[in-house]
Amino acid sequence: MSAPASPTIVLVHGAFADASSWSPVTARLLDQGYRVVVPPVFNRSLSADAAYIKSFVERIDGPVLLAGHSYGGAVITVAGVADNVVGLVYVSGYALEEGESLGQLQGGFPDSDLAANLVYAPYPSEGDEPGTEVSVAIDAFPDVFAAGLDPAKAAVLAVSQRQLSAFAFTEPASAAAWKTKPAWGIVSGADRTINPDVERFGYQRAGMRAVVEIDGPHLVMQTHPDEVVAAITDAIDRSA
Repeated sequence: MSAPASPTIVLVHGAFADASSWSPVTARLLDQGYRVVVPPVFNRSLSADAAYIKSFVERIDGPVLLAGHSYGGAVITVAGVADNVVGLVYVSGYALEEGESLGQLQGGFPDSDLAANLVYAPYPSEGDEPGTEVSVAIDAFPDVFAAGLDPAKAAVLAVSQRQLSAFAFTEPASAAAWKTKPAWGIVSGADRTINPDVERFGYQRAGMRAVVEIDGPHLVMQTHPDEVVAAITDAIDRSA
């Protein structure tokens, strides 16, 4: 009898970032021989983003391990119900309950530094009213979102943000995949974008199999890629 195939790792980025935010982790996983894909997240609504990632996952032949960073955690919470998903890894992420929104989960805890440094702007959308998208104030971005990174790199990221629709903050999750799929979590103990207690609470409520706490900032995949890779590969070993 042949051994089960190792899952394809799908890395899901969060708001204000893109697939390149995973680059140090992606490179290490590829070097170790894993199959990895890093799709775009369009940041227009939780339901639409999750539906896209779910459809992307369902096109993959064989099992999939989903890893989501930040808002990407909310996305995999919903998309992770896909039949071929065998596990979920949350990295500085939101583990929502079914029917809960990002705003509701965050509202139970003191604000992080992000809240005071968000910028709101209209964008064209279907219907009579424009949508509202959210970004991080450029001058605050390096300290609030990209702490721990080289200042020159943080400055580039600050002006290359992928904005998030404000609707994504209020839209409730239609599912909570961690109820039926094994899950693991990484808490960024020095996170200034998400209150680390939001991460801890969500992970504890989900009964995750293991939670690793790293004394790192929000973009822990950039500052501590080896530890993040270790958590992902451990999840693969334990989901087999």
